[in-house]
Amino acid sequence: MKKTFMLCWVFAFVQTSLLMGQVISKKLPAQRTTLPVLIDGKLNDPAWKEAAKADDYTEFRPVIGRKEEQGNHTETFLMYNDEGIYFGGTCYERSLDSISKELKGRDGFGMNDYIGIIFDTYNDKLNGFEYFVTPLGEQWDAKMTSNTDSDNGGEDFSWNAVWQSAVVMHDKGWSFEVFLPYSAIRFSKDKIQDWGLNITRRRRKTEQQYTWNAINPNVNGFLTQEGLWTGITDIKPPLRLQFSPYFSVYANHFPANKADQKNWMNQVSGGMDVKLGLNQAFTLDATLIPDFGQVQSDNQVLNLSPFEVKFNENRTFFTEGTELFNKGNLFYSRRIGGTPIHLGKAYDDLEAGERVTKNPTESKLLNATKISGRTKSGLGIGILNAITRPQYAVIENTETGETRRFETDPTTNYNIAVLDQTFKHNSSVSFVNTSVIRGNNNYNANVSAGLFSFFDKTNTYNLAGSAAISRLNFKSAADNSTGYSHTISFAKTSGRFTFNAAQELTDTKFTSNDLGYFTNNNFINHRMYVGYRYTEPKGWYNRIFLNLNANISSLYSPIGDIKSKYQQSRVQFNFNAQTKKLIWFGLMLNFRPKENDFYEPRKTGYMYARGNSVTVGGWIESNPAKKYSYSVEAFERAFVNFYQLNGLDLYINQTYRFNSKLSVSHLLGLEPRPRSIGFTTILDDNSIVMALRKVNTINNVVNLKYSFTNKMWLTFRARHYSSVVNNKEFFTLKKDGSLESRAKLSDPLNRNVNFFNVDMVYTWQFAPGSFFNAVWKNATFHSSNLVDERYFDNLQNTLQADQNNNISVKVIYFLDYLQLKKKR
Repeated sequence: MKKTFMLCWVFAFVQTSLLMGQVISKKLPAQRTTLPVLIDGKLNDPAWKEAAKADDYTEFRPVIGRKEEQGNHTETFLMYNDEGIYFGGTCYERSLDSISKELKGRDGFGMNDYIGIIFDTYNDKLNGFEYFVTPLGEQWDAKMTSNTDSDNGGEDFSWNAVWQSAVVMHDKGWSFEVFLPYSAIRFSKDKIQDWGLNITRRRRKTEQQYTWNAINPNVNGFLTQEGLWTGITDIKPPLRLQFSPYFSVYANHFPANKADQKNWMNQVSGGMDVKLGLNQAFTLDATLIPDFGQVQSDNQVLNLSPFEVKFNENRTFFTEGTELFNKGNLFYSRRIGGTPIHLGKAYDDLEAGERVTKNPTESKLLNATKISGRTKSGLGIGILNAITRPQYAVIENTETGETRRFETDPTTNYNIAVLDQTFKHNSSVSFVNTSVIRGNNNYNANVSAGLFSFFDKTNTYNLAGSAAISRLNFKSAADNSTGYSHTISFAKTSGRFTFNAAQELTDTKFTSNDLGYFTNNNFINHRMYVGYRYTEPKGWYNRIFLNLNANISSLYSPIGDIKSKYQQSRVQFNFNAQTKKLIWFGLMLNFRPKENDFYEPRKTGYMYARGNSVTVGGWIESNPAKKYSYSVEAFERAFVNFYQLNGLDLYINQTYRFNSKLSVSHLLGLEPRPRSIGFTTILDDNSIVMALRKVNTINNVVNLKYSFTNKMWLTFRARHYSSVVNNKEFFTLKKDGSLESRAKLSDPLNRNVNFFNVDMVYTWQFAPGSFFNAVWKNATFHSSNLVDERYFDNLQNTLQADQNNNISVKVIYFLDYLQLKKKR
């Protein structure tokens, strides 16, 4: 056994060394031009004859290392002047029918061929800027990070810059021109600079992807395999001062039909977003009197779990350029302007004859500011500060008509600060601090964490970890608490064979909930992952990925008089593959031994003992470049004693593209639970009631998109969510986690919850960075205790309920100080 283990390690080491030896860095000399260039996509200006040519592209998927075929090859050119960077070229195609194109809006992706350029301006192989264009002239841009921190890896397409591009399609393929002003990128002020560089092209109908500097997908990191743009001379970071003032008008209708409440409400507002380059590396972003009324509606659900639902962040200010703030997973931006901390206490404070007439469910953001950037030496600095104003519930005395206010949320200051120092070999250390400071004698919260991630010289092995301390300060010092948490992992990240082993520990007092998403503390988790990948196409497949992963979780400290510290464990096997016809499919097998759930009872000192369970699942995804494409996922979880049984979870996603302008997609999610055990209520005698219940949940979403041009589009999204809970039998939860039958409750506490939302958005980009948006939003909620599992009856009842309709118009105009100065 030991010999076999040693042979595996030797094989992995030799294999990785060979892989690393295949990575070759190209160099492209920087060429300066003084000639004018018209950005029209035609590349017929004399200046292009002086540009450096980047060709000889190499495929990295599906076939690693294969050169482009003549007729489907790529030619690109790069040059610069005092104002910015010019990138142009031609994507040749033997047949124009081979070009995949679709209008999806800015950063809309879709089924588009594309070409993009990636700059690592500090050549640290960790941070980059990406700019892409499609055959129909749409733009994408993103910040790229190559850090293996799962909370901070990959591409951030919410980051947007303002730049110019044009595309022309012709009988040999399509040609493009891009102009990147220096205000659209960050770099040092050194007299002579070398930047990391790569260029990538993707053909969606064949799923071939090429790069100028060869990429090996078995080697960790995209930026670690970049080439160089050398000898960039005498370029100066410009004064970056940009304004985006906005003006908006809202009209809202809800049929309250009450004497003291209007059915119609109107609002006119204005504000501004500001970007200021503090120096060549750092940028200040501020939003003054922010307006987030046009963001997409949340996917509301009936939450039967003991933990809070985590919603996506749709507010641009909190998604754009926030990669530094996601370090350590301590920042959940929905906390800012979220639910008031004393929302429910307004009802506890009622006196005889009083009622709550108004109780806002969201705090109002006054302003927010962030500073972020990275120095030449690799030090990244991020600071974000936001202030919300106090919120009040209005309480009315029904006898006298007098009203009083109850503060549900004080004036609150949210702050996060990040220091991230990068080193060679893709390594880094970081410090993160989050703080929440509240007025009026409310408690304050602070979390500090240190993180590290170290790679060896070959970018093969990684040692990473973190340690964090939380502190809650209350009015009474006796209530203050300090908590501790850490993680540690060791992984092999390059080569066909990869692995990861990790430990996570959090004590009983640690919490990051005030500015982060936090579910529970008091645990010690151990997990492992072993994977193997086949990336060379053979036989019927292009790629195959296999992995086995497992984890075990225990309490850090016993709860009450429960002696057992064991929580749960899991072993799971995954198989994923792509066929030669570009169809992806996968299989999953999961086994969970008996587990002790300390959170489902909703009461400290209790647990619920679940039995062994097995989950089997699979999924398939067709070629998305086809007119009609689909994906299907199906999972079944069965408990060994069959006392509990999850039905077949089924998720079907279908898309049909009528042409490059019009497409429709439909998502149907079915989650039946024919025999499910779960918490129901706590009675006056403090006994915990669990129920054997039938739960049927349906999520139905329709999306339509029509693009008039690559600067104007209309989207429509309708979502109906329905969840019905029918409690069949009732049990009392005993201290040892077992259940004891009991009589039915007089009120069975059944639930029938429905959400219906419509988001229709018309967007017109009438100038670079400037937008006109018209939005209609409809929200309907229907809830009852009547069990009706007929889907269309629930839909009809929901549509007949009172509906909240909101119509808004917003104009955002982009102003660049340098352009204004030039015109003047």
